[in-house]
Amino acid sequence: MDKTYTALAHQFPDENILMEIATLASETENLIDLSIGDPDLITDEAIIDAAFEAAKQGHTKYTASGGSQDFLQAVIDFYEKHYQLTFKPNQVRATVGALHGMYLTLKTILNPGDEVIIHEPYFSPYKDQVIFSGGIPVFMPTYEKDGFQIDIELLKSAITDKTKAIIINSPNNPTGAVFSPELFKQIADLAIEHNFYILSDEVYEAFTFYNDFVPMATFAPEHTVTFSSFSKAFAMTGWRIGYMIAPDYLNEAAKLINESITYSAPTLSQRAGIYALDHADELVPKVTSVFQERLEYIAERVAEISFLSLHPVKGSMYAFINISKTSLDSVAFTEKLLKETQVLVIPGKAFGESGDQYIRLAATQNLVLLKEAFDRIEKLNF
Repeated sequence: MDKTYTALAHQFPDENILMEIATLASETENLIDLSIGDPDLITDEAIIDAAFEAAKQGHTKYTASGGSQDFLQAVIDFYEKHYQLTFKPNQVRATVGALHGMYLTLKTILNPGDEVIIHEPYFSPYKDQVIFSGGIPVFMPTYEKDGFQIDIELLKSAITDKTKAIIINSPNNPTGAVFSPELFKQIADLAIEHNFYILSDEVYEAFTFYNDFVPMATFAPEHTVTFSSFSKAFAMTGWRIGYMIAPDYLNEAAKLINESITYSAPTLSQRAGIYALDHADELVPKVTSVFQERLEYIAERVAEISFLSLHPVKGSMYAFINISKTSLDSVAFTEKLLKETQVLVIPGKAFGESGDQYIRLAATQNLVLLKEAFDRIEKLNF
């Protein structure tokens, strides 16, 4: 049973509901787990070999707290090559995954009572991280009718004199939406006008299937903090390595906090990350093509099931499936699905109130298992 449920439970309005589902899943035989956000793929052998060689060469000690110079330069080179963006080493920080960078940034910029806008549906840890940092999360819904794009007028109405930041996630977990460059520009203009930060979670940047990805830092470099990781694009979840790119003064302040928390990211993971970035053009398509194929298969199967629908998925590794035709909320549907088909998903309400007519299905199992799952699902009656 996926650890995702345990992690989500304490953030859910009624944590007992998710814990009950988690317990039931752990006792279910022949379970197909489509809740997990951890790719079933193994890290490419070339990355593993690079880390192994690095260990034999003596890369087993601490690096500088912000990361080795080699790692920072690899990130800089990657953004220059792929996005024509130029950063300096004192703007980049190696982190223990992207969430580590997000938390460091929130702890750095927030004073008690500062507001952080979060667009729903949202990756659930954002809310807790804002609260843990003394801030107040302000939720702003997005809707399927808009392609889960942010309505700029809703964003304007959410901005107050206490707004310190907005958290942006595109490609989006859980909806699969990819925000347009035009929308990014509008958000950037508001951040500049009202002087707030854009915290841009770009973990799924490589999973932009049908258009080129454009980083938020393109539009508001002085107001943007970028977060990314190696977990998804390189199937490196267990290596716990990511990075943040921020204005130099913010990164320097984050350093003071981080040196009392983790000090530095794992050295061997940094070496693996260097190899991965240097060979991204070869390695990333091996991963992203798998998920594109799976998501397109999921879309085909959903289209054949009368009580489900799916807005076209533009990116990420998730399908946010509309269940409104069943007349069940997301928790009730998830429970019925698990009990009657032994298929596990996450109820959309776990990603905010506006997600309650949806379930999130992760494409992190192979096509054989996905076929079996949908063969079971299509037999449900409502």
